[in-house]
Amino acid sequence: MAEPARSECLREPVPAGAGRILAVAALTASAHAVPRLRRMATAVARGRGLSDAAEEALAVVVSELATNVVLHSGSADLTVMLEAGDAELTVEVRDRGRWRERPGPRCEEADMDAEFGRGLALVDAYSVARSVRRSDEGTLMRVVIAL
Repeated sequence: MAEPARSECLREPVPAGAGRILAVAALTASAHAVPRLRRMATAVARGRGLSDAAEEALAVVVSELATNVVLHSGSADLTVMLEAGDAELTVEVRDRGRWRERPGPRCEEADMDAEFGRGLALVDAYSVARSVRRSDEGTLMRVVIAL
């Protein structure tokens, strides 16, 4: 029998099903998926007439979360769903991998000019809420961006 789903709240919990689904994409978890998903996010933002700031936030959040799946999950695929509420956008990213913990503490200093290692800090900067649920079936990450 599978172990029950574990849930870890990294910031505020994000409720599911809060709005209208704008887009869903399921792709192979590869480096090629990230720019495709970023273009999808930008097209959705422009199609809804969102501000430049909201468009940037959505593109960065989708890019960073998809990159994390590609680099850290071991999943063969990923699914991204964009959902709109009256005053927010919810980004949901699912994978079927197993999160691989860092084998030891980060050796390098936190540096905003570094090429890697600041993805979730960027997600936090652009969002008002973030939650993650890990289970035997994979990982589900939800992020809310205020409009």
